[in-house]
Amino acid sequence: MISTHILDTSLGTPAQGVTVELFKATNGTWQSLHVALTNADGRIVFDVPAEAGDYRLVFGIETYAAQWQMEPFFLDVPITFRIHNTQRKYHVPLLLNPYGFSTYRGS
Repeated sequence: MISTHILDTSLGTPAQGVTVELFKATNGTWQSLHVALTNADGRIVFDVPAEAGDYRLVFGIETYAAQWQMEPFFLDVPITFRIHNTQRKYHVPLLLNPYGFSTYRGS
């Protein structure tokens, strides 16, 4: 299972309505697996089986920031990671504000 949770640290709230696209590297190219919007709690659980390999989440920040009349410096945030153990859950949180972001391997 692959999931994410986005918190907007400038507002102190979950980031609802962020477009997030999940990609998997296949034969040297990135193949889109799923596109979704974060829910009211800022979360997405991707309905795809986790297979070993390289993945990328791309968070569409520009459209989200426009909701709040913010002028973000980062237009999108790509996070690339590797799955080794397909029996584990893979949670990728994103802490976000108009001028920066932070991520880590969640649980």
